Amino acid sequence: MAWGCSSPSSDTASEETMTETSTPAESEWISLFDGETFTGWHKYGGGEVGKAWKIENGELFLDAANKDGWQTGDGGDIVTDQEFENFHFQTEWKIAPNGNSGIIFLVNESEEYDYPWQTGPEMQVLDNDGHPDAKIISHRAGDLYDLIVSSEETVKPVGEWNLAEIIANDGELTLRLNGVDVVKTTMWTPEWEALIADSKFKDMPGFGKYKKGRIALQDHGDIVHFRNIRIKNL
Repeated sequence: MAWGCSSPSSDTASEETMTETSTPAESEWISLFDGETFTGWHKYGGGEVGKAWKIENGELFLDAANKDGWQTGDGGDIVTDQEFENFHFQTEWKIAPNGNSGIIFLVNESEEYDYPWQTGPEMQVLDNDGHPDAKIISHRAGDLYDLIVSSEETVKPVGEWNLAEIIANDGELTLRLNGVDVVKTTMWTPEWEALIADSKFKDMPGFGKYKKGRIALQDHGDIVHFRNIRIKNL
């Protein structure tokens, strides 16, 4: 996967962004990925993380080139063992050319739901220049998927690391991409319900309702890398 080898300049820039935006004390952050194991994660619905998810060089990635299709048995969405209510979440991601993935939060895991996106809102991860989903408004990188368009586009070119942050606190939601607040809204209000009613999630009774849940990394059938995954309880 030659595309996945970022240049030193892009890695350095990402590290600087992480430092600049990490305002809470470093000791208050909880690591969700130790860089070596899947400790703290499982496949959505139960069971071990699928074999298509790999760890290499301190990165967690979906080896989509060696799996059959989307959401197959050797892949699938993965979720944190823990649930979170008020939090500041951070991760760095990079996507393959023409790739699509997402970070889904406040996910309810139960037999009632087959996928995390049936309950949890999503911060979109996408190659804006190559994936056809980018042609749809509110489906571009950094958007609150199918609900709110980013106020500006701050995503980096394919193969470079992006710093994504999700801050949820008593219903106040902020999505931040590469140090810029790109989405701000309030959940569980009449306006929130109106957004859902006008989206593809309108017929999903559990969507956007839960005030506590897991964080999910999406298997959308494309190669995607994550690293430096951490959270702070607010």
